[in-house]
Amino acid sequence: MSSQSNFKPYILGIFCNWCSYAGADQAGTSRMQRPASLRIVRVMCGGRIDPQYILNGLTNGADGILISHCHPGDCHYVEGNLKTIRKILLLHLYLKQFGINPKRVKYSYVSASEGIELTEIVKEFVDELHEIGPNPIKQELEAVI
Repeated sequence: MSSQSNFKPYILGIFCNWCSYAGADQAGTSRMQRPASLRIVRVMCGGRIDPQYILNGLTNGADGILISHCHPGDCHYVEGNLKTIRKILLLHLYLKQFGINPKRVKYSYVSASEGIELTEIVKEFVDELHEIGPNPIKQELEAVI
């Protein structure tokens, strides 16, 4: 188990194809720095995110899950981002019941032209995860293996 000072949070990013993924691409082509431990999965719409994906990410060792999608009113599929918000709010209640800090799951709005904003959101999330510490599920798995 690594010490808290050497802790580098592993973040699973689940990004909407039409807005946030394009924003991440813009950040990359503009050579903005982001943590190497961020892994991005592209989905066609945030509304297609099944809460099971998030639970799988946490049980497989992610320290945090960042869900990023279109701003309200800008969804390519009209209401996909609103569906995501409802799912995440319910999931936060579910996580609390199992002793998992709901702050490990964050959602944000990022448009295709907001690469700088996305970079800041990721940096803030890394700072939040440093305060929370490593995923306890990951620590338990490392102790068993």
